[in-house]
This record gives sequence, structure tokens and C-alpha cells, in this order.
Amino acid sequence: MSKRSIPATLAVALLFSGSLLGAQEKMTEKTHQPDHIMITSTDLTWVDGPASLPKGTKSAVLEGDPAEEGPFIMRAKVPANWKVPPHHHPAIEHVTVISGSLYMGLGETFDESKASKLPTGGLAVMAIGTRHFAYTKEAAVIQIHGIGPWGITYINPADDPRNQKK
Repeated sequence: MSKRSIPATLAVALLFSGSLLGAQEKMTEKTHQPDHIMITSTDLTWVDGPASLPKGTKSAVLEGDPAEEGPFIMRAKVPANWKVPPHHHPAIEHVTVISGSLYMGLGETFDESKASKLPTGGLAVMAIGTRHFAYTKEAAVIQIHGIGPWGITYINPADDPRNQKK
């Protein structure tokens, strides 16, 4: 490489990296998300719900807004004997077990014999529209992340907690 091409290459690299930095700043401004998030368990604010999940669910949003377009992370504290009947989601869903365990199965019928146990540290990834169900035998904390808006459609509308008479 000649001595002339080094400064030219460096100038192109700097110009390109400057464009990336500008794009990153614009993306951050557009999404209103901080450049860096650090959260400890004591920082979480737990609230009841969401209403689309069975009673007894507590949730905390760590990043984004599950109801809005864009990435989100939320955690759910769920009690022992918690049950989510067969359902599906409009976007890909990732579920990580933070503590306890979660049982998950595939299909449009709740059948514990078809479920697998996800212990602490376990991960499940469901593609768009995957019919599945979940339950616990012990209290658990799970983390759900994906691209919003997050939603849940129960196979049997009568199973949807939002349709329950109060």
C-alpha cells in the first residue's frame, strides 16, 4: 500500500464511522431509549398483571414498552400452580426462566404429558403463531423479550382472563 492510500483509507474509515455514530444518535433519539441500561433486581417495580395473563402474575418492564412497536424486556413473577392455557403471539417470543421452573408444551390442547420442564436458566423461543401453553408447580420468575407490540391470543376465548367476569 502506498503512503498516499493510507490517509485516504483512514479518511474513508473516519467518514464511515462518523456516519454510523450519527445514525446511532438518530436511532437513540427516535426510539427514546438510553444508550446503556444497567438494572439490578432491587431497581424493579413490580405491578399486577398484565391483564392478559392469569391472576397472581406480577410484572416489571426492564426495557421498552411491550404495548409499543420495538424491542422490549419484561419479567413476570408467577405463583405455584399458575396456568396459561393454549395461546399464541403475534411476534416471536423468548422466555427465560430466572428462578424456579416453568413447564411448557406445544399444541392447542392443554396436556401436561406433552410439556417439558424448563429449570432455572432454561430458554424457550416460540416463532410467530406457535400454539403453546405453560404452567408452574412452584413459584417462578420468567423473563419475556421480543419485539412489540406484545400480545396473546388464547385458542379458546373463554380462557382469556380479560374475558372473565369480575
